[in-house]
Amino acid sequence: MPQVGTANPTRWTNWAGNQSALPTRTATPGTPEELAKEILRAADQGRTVKAAGSGHSFTSIASPGEGLLLRPHALTAVRGLDREAGTVTVESGLPLHRLNRLLAAEGLSLTNMGDIEVQTVAGATSTGTHGTGRDSGSLAAQIRALEIVLADGSVHRCSPTENPRLFEGARLGLGALGVITALTFAVEPAFLLTAHEQPMSFDEVLDRLDDLTAVNEHFEFYWFPHTDRCSTKRNNRSQGPAAPLPRFKEWLEDDFLSNTVWEGACRVGRRFPRSVPAIASLASRAWSERSFTDTAYKVFTSPRKVRFVEMEYAVPREALTEVLRELKALVERSDWRISFPVEVRFAPADDLWLSTASGRDSAYIAVHLYRGTADQGYFTGVEQLMAAHRGRPHWGKLHTRDAAYLAGVYPHFADFTALRDEVDPRRVFGNDYLRRVLGD
Repeated sequence: MPQVGTANPTRWTNWAGNQSALPTRTATPGTPEELAKEILRAADQGRTVKAAGSGHSFTSIASPGEGLLLRPHALTAVRGLDREAGTVTVESGLPLHRLNRLLAAEGLSLTNMGDIEVQTVAGATSTGTHGTGRDSGSLAAQIRALEIVLADGSVHRCSPTENPRLFEGARLGLGALGVITALTFAVEPAFLLTAHEQPMSFDEVLDRLDDLTAVNEHFEFYWFPHTDRCSTKRNNRSQGPAAPLPRFKEWLEDDFLSNTVWEGACRVGRRFPRSVPAIASLASRAWSERSFTDTAYKVFTSPRKVRFVEMEYAVPREALTEVLRELKALVERSDWRISFPVEVRFAPADDLWLSTASGRDSAYIAVHLYRGTADQGYFTGVEQLMAAHRGRPHWGKLHTRDAAYLAGVYPHFADFTALRDEVDPRRVFGNDYLRRVLGD
C-alpha cells in the first residue's frame, strides 16, 4: 500500500547527523488526497506537519519536532513530459539522480544543477539549492508550475498564470506554505559539458575573476585555507565528442582521493589540529590540471561521501573580492585549523522572493567543518563577516540569522510572510527554525 502511517516514534536524523527529532507520527502518503487527510488529521490533533526529503539540509528546516513527519518515498512518479513546451512534471519525492537519468534517456536535461544529486526535487528547490552559472543558477528558478497541499487540505496547482501569487512564494517556500506534491521543470535538449580544472594561486584567481566569470558559462573555485592555492573549474557547453574520464582515473581521483583518502586526512586533522596546515598544503597540490567532456549532469555533480557541516552565504557579486581577502586575513590571524577548502560559486540575479540571488547578481562562499570537529569560532567569525556585507544565508546551511535581519536583506520578505499568514495562519507547517527565520 502506498500510504504508511505509524504512531510508533522513529527518530529522524539528517545526513550530517547534526539534526534529529522524534516525531509523534510518521506517514508516507502516495497521493495528494492521502497527504491532505494526514495534514487535516494532524491539524485537528494540534500537531505540526513537516515533509522531509533526503535530509541534506544542515539546518533544522525539515525537522518535524514532535509533530507529523511526512516521508516522500511514495510520491516519485513522472506525471508528464511535454517536448513542445520543454517541460517535465514529476512528483515531489523523486530524487534528482533519478530525474537526471530519466531525462537523459529521453535526450533531455536540466539547464543547471548543484554539485550533488541525492536530494528530492522538492527538498532541493524549497531550500534554494543552486549550482554555479553566468546565466543560470538555482533549481527553483527552473520551475514552471507546481502542485501544493495547503493547511486546510486543499490542493492547488499554480503557475505564472494560475494562482500566480502562491506560485511566487511556493517556488522557494522553505516548506512554510504547504507540502509540494509535484513540480514542473523547464528542460532542454541534452548537452555535453567540457570541464577544465586547473590549479591557480589565490591572487591570480581574484585578479582574473571578472574575466573568468564572464567568459565561462559555469565557473567555480576552491581556496585551501592556510595556503595561497586554489583549484578552479570551468564548465562550458561542447559540441563533442564526449571524452569522459577513464573509469579507473575517475574512481581514483573523484572517489578514492576525494572521498576515501580525504576522509582519512580529515580524521587526522580532527585528532591532531596542528597537522591541518600541512594537510591543506598537500591537498591543494593533489588536484592537478585536467579536462574531460561528458553528459551535463555527470559534470555538474560529484559523489560526496565525507560527512561535514556547512555554512554558506550569498554576497553581492561586486563585493566578492573584498570579502574573500578579508576572509583570508581572518583565517591567517586566527588560531583556527581549517581542513576543508572554501567553495566559491556564482549566480545571476533572479526574481524568486526568497532566493539568495533575489534581485542581485550573487557570489556564494561556503565554509565547512569535518563532522565532529570543534568549531572554535570559525563559523561565527565567517558569519559576522558575511553579515557585514549584507550576506544572505543558504536556507539549508548553518547560520544564526533571524527574521529581523532577513527582512532587511530580502526585498520581498514581507510579501512572503504576508502570504504565509494567509495560507497557514495556524502555523501547521511551522517549526523552531521557521519561527526564527520568518517570525511568528
